[in-house]
Amino acid sequence: MADLYFADEGALRRYKAKRIASRTILYIFITLFALFMLLPFVFMLVGSLTDAESFEMFKTTADFKYIGFDKWNFTNFEQIFSTQIFNKITGKPIPRPSFAQYYLNTLISAVGSTTVTVVTAVLAAFAFARLEFKGKNLLFTFLLATMMIPGELMVLTNYKTTKTLDWEYTFSALIFVHGVSVFYIFYLRQTFQQIPNELYLAAKVDGVGDVGYLVKVMIPIAMPTIVTIIILSLMGAWNSYVWPLLVANGGWKYNKSYSMQLVSNGLMSLFTSEIADGQDAIKIAGSMVVTFPLFVFFLIFRKYIMRGVSRSGIKG
Repeated sequence: MADLYFADEGALRRYKAKRIASRTILYIFITLFALFMLLPFVFMLVGSLTDAESFEMFKTTADFKYIGFDKWNFTNFEQIFSTQIFNKITGKPIPRPSFAQYYLNTLISAVGSTTVTVVTAVLAAFAFARLEFKGKNLLFTFLLATMMIPGELMVLTNYKTTKTLDWEYTFSALIFVHGVSVFYIFYLRQTFQQIPNELYLAAKVDGVGDVGYLVKVMIPIAMPTIVTIIILSLMGAWNSYVWPLLVANGGWKYNKSYSMQLVSNGLMSLFTSEIADGQDAIKIAGSMVVTFPLFVFFLIFRKYIMRGVSRSGIKG
């Protein structure tokens, strides 16, 4: 079909040559950019599998023989998941929580807060999208206005609330305080508004209540968006650092010997106090332990994120 737009073969050949050259340059740029983005992950993987002594030699000499396949092992990960760590100064092991405990804490916090977030987002989005009540638009406007407030300012009031409710050093502070997301409510409301209102009126005629209509009609249709919210909420809870550092950076309220730290706080402890200088390979292994599950989780469910975004366009 492209041949019809050119008067002679010379012009057609020049056009094809320019198109091939432009695509070649584009592919080269994309490939270089992808390699640039993947390089830190490759370095993290190699560093985590290299023993501490060999990695220190590599840092000093920049000789790649010290991080070759023959140097790879899982000793760094054994150190990460160990319940004690060797102190180079005193020569004695120091007891500490294992990363498996940090994983369990993070799993409880992430699943709990995500469940609360999804429930509140679904109910609030349904109310703002379908129900009619006085002051609905004004209330939704005030709700959106809270998104303009920096999150750092909300930390003070949330911390005060946590202290008042005596939730400090409990899972309640990690789960319920951030159980409402204005952005997710707005995001899901846009999807709900795309569902024809005639379905709601037909359900009313058939005697189906609001809860039944929400469960049987709206949630199944908006499931890609809801799955996206679940994924993003889980990822946010997994990466959370500041809030757990404030309310859960010590022993559990009901058992002081049980550490409440999450994986992000446990990783930071590796960089600050528990690992002495000269143990950078173990620190990199800790970063790998924290990053890898989230990376795999994103690769598995990335299609749901794209599908949810495509179905939740802004509707006037």
